[in-house]
Formats: sequence, C-alpha cells, structure tokens
Amino acid sequence: MLTNIGIPGLVLILVIALIIFGPKKLPELGKAVGQTLKEFKSSTRELTSDVMEELEDEKSKTKSKK
Repeated sequence: MLTNIGIPGLVLILVIALIIFGPKKLPELGKAVGQTLKEFKSSTRELTSDVMEELEDEKSKTKSKK
C-alpha cells in the first residue's frame, strides 16, 4: 500500500504533518518513530533467532532418536 504513494503523496503527507505538529514537535516525533522502529526490528530479530534455535534443537533431537 505504501509503495503506491510516490513523491507527491509523500510531500503532501509531510506538509500535513508539519501543519498539524508544527516545526518544533516534528523532530521529536521523528525521533520517537525511529526509536520505535529500532525496538521493533530488534524484537523481531530476537524472536526469529529464538524460533530458529528451537527448530535446530528439534532437528537434533529427532536425529538422535533415530
């Protein structure tokens, strides 16, 4: 859905955000969004690695039983 926005749509969204939040709040809002995305990405990596570890454990248990 976001891939169809294009440059004019992105500029319009930024102008509306600037009008709503003002020039002083916009950097704070951007920083908060960036930190949220960073934490989400970190959590996703951690969850993925946990699942992969469990799969590897299950594979090794299955091989040892045979």
